[in-house]
Amino acid sequence: MPVHRPGTARRGPLAAAGILLSALTLLLTAPGISGAAQTPARGSATMGMGVAAHDGTGGPPRSTRAVQAVQAVQTEGVDTSSHNGNVAWSTLWNSGVKWAYVKATEGTYYTNPYFAQQYNGSYNVGMIRGAYHFATPDTTSGATQANHFVDHGGGWSRDGRTLPGALDIEWNPYGAACYGKSASGMVSWIRDFVNQYRARTGRDAVIYTATSWWTQCTGNSAAFGTTNPLWIARYNTDPGALPAGWGYYTMWQYTSSGPTVGDHSKFNGAYDRLQALANG
Repeated sequence: MPVHRPGTARRGPLAAAGILLSALTLLLTAPGISGAAQTPARGSATMGMGVAAHDGTGGPPRSTRAVQAVQAVQTEGVDTSSHNGNVAWSTLWNSGVKWAYVKATEGTYYTNPYFAQQYNGSYNVGMIRGAYHFATPDTTSGATQANHFVDHGGGWSRDGRTLPGALDIEWNPYGAACYGKSASGMVSWIRDFVNQYRARTGRDAVIYTATSWWTQCTGNSAAFGTTNPLWIARYNTDPGALPAGWGYYTMWQYTSSGPTVGDHSKFNGAYDRLQALANG
Protein backbone atom coordinates (compact mmCIF):
# COMPACT_ATOMS: atom_id res chain seq x y z
CA MET A 1 0.00 0.00 0.00
CA PRO A 2 1.52 3.41 -0.97
CA VAL A 3 2.60 5.59 1.92
CA HIS A 4 1.55 9.27 1.88
CA ARG A 5 4.35 11.48 3.15
CA PRO A 6 3.28 14.44 5.34
CA GLY A 7 3.52 17.83 3.62
CA THR A 8 2.81 16.50 0.12
CA ALA A 9 -0.48 16.55 -1.77
CA ARG A 10 -2.07 13.51 -3.28
CA ARG A 11 -2.21 13.77 -7.13
CA GLY A 12 -5.46 12.29 -8.31
CA PRO A 13 -6.63 11.84 -11.94
CA LEU A 14 -7.81 15.46 -12.28
CA ALA A 15 -4.49 16.85 -11.05
CA ALA A 16 -2.59 14.61 -13.46
CA ALA A 17 -4.77 15.78 -16.33
CA GLY A 18 -4.05 19.39 -15.39
CA ILE A 19 -0.32 18.77 -15.46
CA LEU A 20 -0.60 17.12 -18.88
CA LEU A 21 -2.67 20.05 -20.24
CA SER A 22 -0.10 22.56 -18.97
CA ALA A 23 2.70 20.61 -20.61
CA LEU A 24 0.85 20.51 -23.93
CA THR A 25 0.20 24.26 -23.75
CA LEU A 26 3.87 24.97 -23.19
CA LEU A 27 4.80 22.68 -26.09
CA LEU A 28 2.35 24.21 -28.56
CA THR A 29 3.37 27.78 -27.78
CA ALA A 30 7.10 27.10 -27.94
CA PRO A 31 9.03 28.80 -30.80
CA GLY A 32 8.90 26.84 -34.02
CA ILE A 33 5.68 24.93 -33.20
CA SER A 34 2.84 25.23 -35.69
CA GLY A 35 0.16 27.65 -34.52
CA ALA A 36 2.53 29.86 -32.53
CA ALA A 37 3.55 33.32 -33.65
CA GLN A 38 6.88 32.99 -35.42
CA THR A 39 9.50 35.45 -36.63
CA PRO A 40 10.65 34.70 -40.19
CA ALA A 41 14.22 33.52 -40.68
CA ARG A 42 16.67 36.22 -41.71
CA GLY A 43 17.02 36.31 -45.48
CA SER A 44 13.44 35.23 -46.13
CA ALA A 45 12.03 38.73 -46.68
CA THR A 46 10.48 39.44 -50.07
CA MET A 47 9.35 42.57 -51.82
CA GLY A 48 5.90 43.56 -50.60
CA MET A 49 5.62 40.91 -47.89
CA GLY A 50 4.11 43.47 -45.50
CA VAL A 51 1.80 45.25 -47.94
CA ALA A 52 -1.30 43.08 -47.67
CA ALA A 53 -0.99 42.75 -43.89
CA HIS A 54 -0.62 46.48 -43.25
CA ASP A 55 -2.40 48.11 -46.21
CA GLY A 56 -4.94 45.44 -47.01
CA THR A 57 -6.25 44.63 -50.47
CA GLY A 58 -9.12 46.10 -52.48
CA GLY A 59 -11.48 48.70 -51.10
CA PRO A 60 -11.71 52.43 -51.84
CA PRO A 61 -8.70 54.57 -52.77
CA ARG A 62 -6.56 55.62 -49.82
CA SER A 63 -6.90 59.30 -50.65
CA THR A 64 -8.88 61.61 -52.89
CA ARG A 65 -5.65 63.24 -54.07
CA ALA A 66 -5.23 62.38 -57.73
CA VAL A 67 -2.18 60.47 -58.88
CA GLN A 68 -0.39 62.65 -61.43
CA ALA A 69 0.90 61.72 -64.89
CA VAL A 70 -0.47 58.20 -65.25
CA GLN A 71 0.25 57.04 -68.78
CA ALA A 72 -2.37 55.33 -70.94
CA VAL A 73 0.06 52.53 -71.83
CA GLN A 74 1.54 50.47 -68.99
CA THR A 75 4.16 47.73 -69.36
CA GLU A 76 3.84 44.54 -67.30
CA GLY A 77 6.63 43.35 -65.01
CA VAL A 78 7.32 40.98 -62.11
CA ASP A 79 9.67 40.61 -59.18
CA THR A 80 11.13 37.37 -57.86
CA SER A 81 13.13 35.99 -54.95
CA SER A 82 14.37 32.61 -53.74
CA HIS A 83 10.78 31.73 -52.81
CA ASN A 84 10.05 31.43 -56.53
CA GLY A 85 12.85 28.93 -57.19
CA ASN A 86 13.62 28.34 -60.86
CA VAL A 87 11.22 30.66 -62.67
CA ALA A 88 9.46 29.76 -65.93
CA TRP A 89 10.61 32.88 -67.75
CA SER A 90 9.37 31.84 -71.18
CA THR A 91 5.86 31.44 -69.75
CA LEU A 92 5.98 34.95 -68.31
CA TRP A 93 7.42 36.41 -71.52
CA ASN A 94 4.69 34.78 -73.61
CA SER A 95 2.05 36.19 -71.25
CA GLY A 96 3.23 39.75 -71.92
CA VAL A 97 5.69 40.35 -69.06
CA LYS A 98 8.54 42.51 -70.40
CA TRP A 99 10.62 43.36 -67.33
CA ALA A 100 11.69 41.82 -64.04
CA TYR A 101 13.42 42.67 -60.79
CA VAL A 102 15.21 39.89 -58.92
CA LYS A 103 16.13 39.91 -55.24
CA ALA A 104 19.90 39.90 -55.00
CA THR A 105 20.63 40.64 -51.36
CA GLU A 106 19.29 41.43 -47.89
CA GLY A 107 21.22 43.28 -45.22
CA THR A 108 24.85 42.18 -45.51
CA TYR A 109 24.18 38.56 -44.53
CA TYR A 110 22.19 37.14 -47.44
CA THR A 111 22.40 36.54 -51.18
CA ASN A 112 19.67 34.89 -53.24
CA PRO A 113 20.76 31.32 -54.18
CA TYR A 114 18.49 31.46 -57.25
CA PHE A 115 19.80 34.83 -58.40
CA ALA A 116 21.69 33.56 -61.46
CA GLN A 117 18.74 31.55 -62.80
CA GLN A 118 16.33 34.41 -62.28
CA TYR A 119 18.52 37.36 -63.32
CA ASN A 120 20.07 35.68 -66.36
CA GLY A 121 16.94 33.73 -67.22
CA SER A 122 14.80 36.85 -67.52
CA TYR A 123 17.45 38.49 -69.68
CA ASN A 124 17.80 35.45 -71.92
CA VAL A 125 14.12 35.43 -72.88
CA GLY A 126 14.32 39.10 -73.86
CA MET A 127 13.27 40.95 -70.73
CA ILE A 128 14.78 44.12 -69.34
CA ARG A 129 15.88 43.15 -65.86
CA GLY A 130 17.21 44.64 -62.64
CA ALA A 131 18.13 43.59 -59.11
CA TYR A 132 16.73 44.66 -55.75
CA HIS A 133 18.01 44.80 -52.18
CA PHE A 134 15.83 44.22 -49.11
CA ALA A 135 16.92 46.84 -46.60
CA THR A 136 17.47 46.10 -42.92
CA PRO A 137 18.37 49.52 -41.49
CA ASP A 138 18.83 48.10 -37.99
CA THR A 139 21.76 45.84 -38.91
CA THR A 140 24.36 47.94 -40.79
CA SER A 141 24.68 51.35 -42.44
CA GLY A 142 23.08 52.27 -45.73
CA ALA A 143 26.44 52.61 -47.47
CA THR A 144 27.58 49.20 -46.22
CA GLN A 145 24.43 47.57 -47.56
CA ALA A 146 24.73 49.41 -50.87
CA ASN A 147 28.24 48.00 -51.29
CA HIS A 148 27.04 44.49 -50.45
CA PHE A 149 24.27 44.88 -53.03
CA VAL A 150 26.55 46.10 -55.81
CA ASP A 151 29.12 43.42 -55.03
CA HIS A 152 26.52 40.64 -55.29
CA GLY A 153 24.55 41.37 -58.45
CA GLY A 154 23.07 44.78 -57.84
CA GLY A 155 25.28 46.78 -60.19
CA TRP A 156 24.28 48.42 -63.44
CA SER A 157 25.64 48.01 -66.96
CA ARG A 158 25.12 50.17 -70.01
CA ASP A 159 23.74 47.37 -72.17
CA GLY A 160 20.29 48.85 -72.71
CA ARG A 161 18.57 46.00 -70.86
CA THR A 162 19.66 46.47 -67.25
CA LEU A 163 17.56 48.62 -64.92
CA PRO A 164 19.07 50.57 -62.03
CA GLY A 165 19.05 48.72 -58.74
CA ALA A 166 16.04 49.02 -56.45
CA LEU A 167 16.03 49.62 -52.69
CA ASP A 168 13.16 47.72 -51.07
CA ILE A 169 12.40 49.74 -47.93
CA GLU A 170 9.24 48.65 -46.10
CA TRP A 171 7.92 47.01 -42.94
CA ASN A 172 10.44 45.10 -40.87
CA PRO A 173 9.45 41.41 -40.96
CA TYR A 174 11.73 40.66 -38.02
CA GLY A 175 10.68 43.31 -35.50
CA ALA A 176 9.51 46.91 -35.10
CA ALA A 177 8.06 48.36 -38.32
CA CYS A 178 10.57 51.22 -38.54
CA TYR A 179 13.59 49.16 -37.43
CA GLY A 180 13.90 51.21 -34.25
CA LYS A 181 14.76 54.38 -36.16
CA SER A 182 13.30 57.86 -35.88
CA ALA A 183 11.94 59.49 -39.03
CA SER A 184 15.08 61.58 -39.44
CA GLY A 185 17.26 58.55 -38.76
CA MET A 186 15.46 56.57 -41.43
CA VAL A 187 15.83 59.37 -44.00
CA SER A 188 19.55 59.53 -43.21
CA TRP A 189 19.90 55.76 -43.66
CA ILE A 190 18.13 55.83 -47.04
CA ARG A 191 20.25 58.79 -48.18
CA ASP A 192 23.39 56.91 -47.15
CA PHE A 193 22.32 53.94 -49.29
CA VAL A 194 21.28 55.83 -52.42
CA ASN A 195 24.33 58.11 -52.32
CA GLN A 196 26.69 55.14 -52.12
CA TYR A 197 24.78 53.30 -54.83
CA ARG A 198 25.13 56.28 -57.14
CA ALA A 199 28.83 56.59 -56.31
CA ARG A 200 29.35 52.93 -57.24
CA THR A 201 27.17 52.75 -60.36
CA GLY A 202 26.46 56.26 -61.62
CA ARG A 203 22.71 55.59 -61.35
CA ASP A 204 20.02 56.73 -58.92
CA ALA A 205 18.46 53.70 -57.27
CA VAL A 206 14.75 53.04 -57.62
CA ILE A 207 12.97 53.28 -54.25
CA TYR A 208 10.30 50.64 -53.61
CA THR A 209 7.94 51.42 -50.74
CA ALA A 210 4.32 51.84 -49.64
CA THR A 211 2.84 55.24 -48.84
CA SER A 212 1.60 54.18 -45.39
CA TRP A 213 5.02 52.83 -44.35
CA TRP A 214 6.82 55.85 -45.82
CA THR A 215 4.53 58.22 -43.92
CA GLN A 216 4.97 56.33 -40.66
CA CYS A 217 8.71 55.71 -40.81
CA THR A 218 10.16 58.71 -42.69
CA GLY A 219 7.61 61.31 -41.60
CA ASN A 220 6.53 61.40 -45.28
CA SER A 221 9.87 62.82 -46.37
CA ALA A 222 10.04 64.56 -49.75
CA ALA A 223 13.82 64.24 -49.92
CA PHE A 224 14.05 61.73 -52.78
CA GLY A 225 11.27 62.68 -55.15
CA THR A 226 13.43 64.61 -57.61
CA THR A 227 16.20 62.02 -57.88
CA ASN A 228 15.00 58.47 -57.29
CA PRO A 229 12.32 56.74 -59.37
CA LEU A 230 9.38 55.57 -57.26
CA TRP A 231 8.09 51.99 -57.24
CA ILE A 232 4.89 52.16 -55.22
CA ALA A 233 3.27 49.10 -53.62
CA ARG A 234 -0.50 48.92 -53.22
CA TYR A 235 -2.70 45.91 -53.93
CA ASN A 236 -5.74 47.73 -55.19
CA THR A 237 -7.42 49.09 -58.29
CA ASP A 238 -5.22 52.18 -58.19
CA PRO A 239 -1.95 53.16 -56.49
CA GLY A 240 -3.63 55.79 -54.32
CA ALA A 241 -1.82 58.77 -52.88
CA LEU A 242 1.92 58.82 -53.42
CA PRO A 243 4.57 59.66 -50.84
CA ALA A 244 5.63 63.31 -50.59
CA GLY A 245 7.99 64.58 -53.26
CA TRP A 246 6.82 62.27 -56.05
CA GLY A 247 4.26 63.60 -58.54
CA TYR A 248 4.03 60.28 -60.37
CA TYR A 249 5.09 56.66 -59.97
CA THR A 250 7.54 54.90 -62.24
CA MET A 251 6.32 51.43 -61.27
CA TRP A 252 3.33 50.15 -59.33
CA GLN A 253 3.24 46.71 -57.70
CA TYR A 254 -0.49 46.04 -57.83
CA THR A 255 -0.79 42.38 -56.74
CA SER A 256 0.98 39.56 -54.94
CA SER A 257 -1.21 36.88 -56.51
CA GLY A 258 -0.55 37.20 -60.23
CA PRO A 259 0.05 34.33 -62.66
CA THR A 260 3.24 32.21 -62.70
CA VAL A 261 4.88 34.33 -59.98
CA GLY A 262 2.77 36.25 -57.50
CA ASP A 263 4.19 39.77 -57.59
CA HIS A 264 3.16 41.70 -60.69
CA SER A 265 3.75 45.38 -61.41
CA LYS A 266 3.05 47.94 -64.08
CA PHE A 267 5.69 50.27 -65.49
CA ASN A 268 4.11 53.70 -65.99
CA GLY A 269 4.69 53.99 -69.73
CA ALA A 270 5.27 52.16 -72.96
CA TYR A 271 8.18 49.81 -73.63
CA ASP A 272 10.35 52.55 -75.14
CA ARG A 273 10.16 54.52 -71.87
CA LEU A 274 11.24 51.39 -70.00
CA GLN A 275 14.21 51.17 -72.36
CA ALA A 276 14.98 54.81 -71.62
CA LEU A 277 15.15 54.06 -67.89
CA ALA A 278 17.52 51.17 -68.56
CA ASN A 279 19.71 53.39 -70.72
CA GLY A 280 19.90 56.06 -68.05
